[in-house]
Amino acid sequence: QVQLVESGGGLVQAGESLRLSCAFSGRSYGGSFNMYAMNWFRQAPGAEREFVATINWSGSSTYYADSVKGRFTISRDNSKNTVWLQMNSLKPEDTALYYCAADWAGDGSPWPKTSYAGMDFWGGGTQVTVSS
Repeated sequence: QVQLVESGGGLVQAGESLRLSCAFSGRSYGGSFNMYAMNWFRQAPGAEREFVATINWSGSSTYYADSVKGRFTISRDNSKNTVWLQMNSLKPEDTALYYCAADWAGDGSPWPKTSYAGMDFWGGGTQVTVSS
């Protein structure tokens, strides 16, 4: 079974930066970390969970929500089973619980996926709060 654990959240002021990490462990569908596209979603209080960024299984391609494009960067290291989200120029509207999600790439399904319904495994989330 796959487990995802996020870390790196916190309270920052507008304009500052944070780097979130997501550690992947275990196996499922016969594959390990390098067979999963990795994703970040976020959910603010009273709002639906929304897509933030995704990276394909090899790390060669990335895709971002318009709201974070140019400010956030997703990356991965398959030798460390870890994906990161570097968040710069943070805004109060970035305040949310940030979730890491894994999407099995071995079934040949299209990438990128931006719907939370298409993810296979989820972490418990890490809180990001940006004050004005």
